[in-house]
Amino acid sequence: MTRYAIAGAGHRAQMYVDAILGEHRDRAELVAIVEPNPARARYYLDRIAAAGAAAPRVSDPDGLEEVIREERVERVIICARDDLHAELIVRSLEAGADVVVEKPLTIDAPSAARIEEAVERTGRQVVLTFNYRYSPRNSALRQLLQDGEIGEITSIDFSWMLDTKHGADYFRRWHRQKANSGGLLVHKSSHHFDLVNWWLRSEPRRVYASGGLRFYGAENAASRGLTDRPERGTHDDGDLFELDLRDDPRLKALYLDAEKHDGYIRDRDVFAGGITIEDNLALIVDYASGATLSYSLNAHAPWEGYRVAVNGTHGRAELEVVERGAVLAGEGLHPSLDPSLSGSDAATALRPEGERLIVQKHWEAAREVPILRGEGGHGGGDALLLSDVFEGPGDDPLARPADWGDGVRSIAVGIAGNQSLTTGMPVQVADLGIRLLEGKARV
Repeated sequence: MTRYAIAGAGHRAQMYVDAILGEHRDRAELVAIVEPNPARARYYLDRIAAAGAAAPRVSDPDGLEEVIREERVERVIICARDDLHAELIVRSLEAGADVVVEKPLTIDAPSAARIEEAVERTGRQVVLTFNYRYSPRNSALRQLLQDGEIGEITSIDFSWMLDTKHGADYFRRWHRQKANSGGLLVHKSSHHFDLVNWWLRSEPRRVYASGGLRFYGAENAASRGLTDRPERGTHDDGDLFELDLRDDPRLKALYLDAEKHDGYIRDRDVFAGGITIEDNLALIVDYASGATLSYSLNAHAPWEGYRVAVNGTHGRAELEVVERGAVLAGEGLHPSLDPSLSGSDAATALRPEGERLIVQKHWEAAREVPILRGEGGHGGGDALLLSDVFEGPGDDPLARPADWGDGVRSIAVGIAGNQSLTTGMPVQVADLGIRLLEGKARV
């Protein structure tokens, strides 16, 4: 039985708490919650009590080392704010625990270098939870490329659309400050860059980025006549960009009811001032393998999903995923990852939710590649990820389990992209000051 602590009791922690209470209860025991906000800690204590499990110890982050020592914690699952990851990782490793951490690993090069040094010094393990690798559609593309179906990869074109429910949410929360999240290039796109690194089995070498805040924020709102807006939601049903925390019992308990303890406001207006992240981004990334990635992210699209086109010496593979075909008034905050649960017939007639993987070799007709879905989130991918986390990874021919090195390589693109946005120049990844990125590409 492995003894776990969870550091950071926001909404993301629920996936791990429920896994420990449910499917993996025979192998995992939650013995501590490290969370400064008592209301958020109480939410999970009540959930644990309702499941009939023993109450874990609750501690402020200042007591992390003491908790690890006294509760004999073997692994710490980190779900805290992105800019806090590095400190919590290093302290956990030094206190004698392995780490499981939500992406991104961290938000900048200096903190990534500190993690690298701590891993090398302590010899302990850091696991990254890249659940997109486990999604059947992304695994299917990896298998196709790994099998050499389209030959040597020459380029990838990758477009990601976040809609005005999901995308807007990054501009309400702590993510809206780049100092907290590294911006969407690090917080969100690290998922996407990890997929490309994994698909290519190569490492990024040079990054050039362009982008800006062009839709959300006070200045953009004023230019479109959206003036005199409140700093946070006013529960006006006529405002489609407003988030009413009272509509979701979990968000209400974790954030609205917790405000009095730390002052964190979860439902800021997306057109308020003070936003320092971008909502439109485009990158060119050169890889050690010789392939080039062209990537774009839009955070105010009317639909949600992504398109990937991989060009090779023998042909081309194309993956299109529509997670939500339209944003309609009155829908919930997050798009469904299950096509059968999202949208309406009228809204999705022209853009139906679903996924399609097509491969076409030179001199041949295109053919569709079957995607085998499982049960649960991300087409069954979440269950596979949690199995690897709690049961231990088996012999995976697709190499889906990820470690801290994969985490560094994923954020390297975003960190270099942020530097490029500042300087207007291409950035060499090897110049970021992280030793792992200065060597040759992996075989």
